[in-house]
Amino acid sequence: MLFSLNVDHVAFLRNARMEVNPDPVTYALMAEQYGVDGIVVHLREDRRHINERDLRLMREMLTTKLDLEMAATDEIIKIAIDVQPELATIVPEKRLELTTEGGINVIDNINLLRTTIERLHEAEVPVSLFIEPDIAQIDAASEIDSDFIEIHTGNFANALSEDDMFEELERIRQASKHAKKLGLGVNAGHGLNYNNMKHFIAIEDIDEVSIGQSVVARSVFVGLEKAVKEMIALIRLRKGF
Repeated sequence: MLFSLNVDHVAFLRNARMEVNPDPVTYALMAEQYGVDGIVVHLREDRRHINERDLRLMREMLTTKLDLEMAATDEIIKIAIDVQPELATIVPEKRLELTTEGGINVIDNINLLRTTIERLHEAEVPVSLFIEPDIAQIDAASEIDSDFIEIHTGNFANALSEDDMFEELERIRQASKHAKKLGLGVNAGHGLNYNNMKHFIAIEDIDEVSIGQSVVARSVFVGLEKAVKEMIALIRLRKGF
């Protein structure tokens, strides 16, 4: 299981005071040095955190992997084609949300997503769809030739009881197993943290996790190097890693 760090929250902090620091590019480069397998950024239409300067500098300077989260809009698709990330992850996007609130509905948006994937594939950009752990949605993602899915783990992370948490974990397990049978790569993210990862690493069919807020918040107290290495140590508890 690989670990990619989402640095959007660093950019959000910078933009809160309209300053130049903390610089998410510097943060991303440091995180690479400390062992992350990739960097995730979400270039939103309203540019509320990551901006094009951040994205283009990261494209030039990162040595691991750049995962660009993006809405399926013409403007952002053109930027993705120009920037050439190692992965473009299509996510739903609402202007008033604090963070992405759930997976994209592939079935209801299948024609738009099919066209988006075709355009990105023509530019040789692999595509992932951020979806709920739902078999029908996974089948639709496979039908339109997505390369990966990223399973939304918010319901697991926000479960109010242990029973609910393990029920959601099993749902994710079955969804990831089904996606693998269809030949899809399987990533996961949203709300994963230092407490719930000890349960999440038991899912064998997850290729990579995307984690942001919990690591960035932890780094405020202990520094980025320790925060990253603590998360890597948790992930490496997975059997057979």
